[in-house]
Amino acid sequence: MPHLFEPYTQKSITLRNRIGVSPMCTYTAVDGMANDWHVIHLGARAVGGVGLVIAEATAVEARGRITPHDLGIWSDEHIDPLARVASAIKVNGAAAGIQIAHAGRKASVNRPWDGGKPILLDDARGWPVIGPSPLGYQEGYAVPHEMSKDEILEVQQAFRAGALRALQAGFEWLEIHAAHGYLIHSFYSPISNQRTDEYGGSFENRIRFLLETVRAVRTVWPDTLPLTVRLSATDWVEGGWTLEDSVELAKYLKGEGVDLIDCSSGSIVVKGKIPGSPGYQVPLSETVRRGANIATAAVGLITAPSHADEIIRNGRADLVLLGREMLRDPHWALHAAQVLKQPAPVPPQYLRAF
Repeated sequence: MPHLFEPYTQKSITLRNRIGVSPMCTYTAVDGMANDWHVIHLGARAVGGVGLVIAEATAVEARGRITPHDLGIWSDEHIDPLARVASAIKVNGAAAGIQIAHAGRKASVNRPWDGGKPILLDDARGWPVIGPSPLGYQEGYAVPHEMSKDEILEVQQAFRAGALRALQAGFEWLEIHAAHGYLIHSFYSPISNQRTDEYGGSFENRIRFLLETVRAVRTVWPDTLPLTVRLSATDWVEGGWTLEDSVELAKYLKGEGVDLIDCSSGSIVVKGKIPGSPGYQVPLSETVRRGANIATAAVGLITAPSHADEIIRNGRADLVLLGREMLRDPHWALHAAQVLKQPAPVPPQYLRAF
């Protein structure tokens, strides 16, 4: 079996190990534009020895931002600033990934350190939100406008255009954000989708929006580069989306040319019965990987090198993506290599320290 520091090849991209930086919002863009913060923050994680760095949720429409400070990819003006980010990642040895996203009914909120509350329309900084049904995320959030079929097509084409801009910016690994209660997840979860047309009701109808979005992206994203999807593999709530649903959806996605499922969970409602133990989402990855015969990434409270190595060695995932642990230790991969007695991809400039 492979181990954590064995290279991983997906399509034409070979990662130097099976460690990745999970996409994490940092809410530091201005008008969606990447800046020095993103170059330094993500470039530093590449210097730290990971195989893959995925840039944070990058909105395909201005109204698809979570906050006014999210990264964006809805115009050609975003390409050059994002190209600096992709270059910083690649020149330091990691593959450059990006997650394209639309926040849907969870859009138009303040940054966490600004209170995180919704920005409503009586505030000039806010904007109308959209979703599959007129159901607000929680009390205090705006009720979304129910999308028409024309609007559905418009957003799918925005994902297509965002994918093309990501390619033009030099990214080589694309993830479609279909998790955490954002727009695509809100279509496939029965908690948030109460439509009665071909985009609601049955399982096949609720997954239609995602499948059509993947097809749209596939028209511009090369077959030679990895295309992945982040799913909330379960809603952790009775009557919601289930792990069994995710296995079936993953089979459909594989048939549409998706190469890997990034298995996260939850966030369709504020309070789900979510376990809090280390690696609590790893069983989701393992079940999807084996049930759908598709590559997966495991995420969620994975901090110990031995734990990450075990996940790979036992075939529970093909990649391990770390989030908060990478914020605490940008050189986690180098330290993990020392712990696991594996060759470390130490930059020559750092050799004296390692």
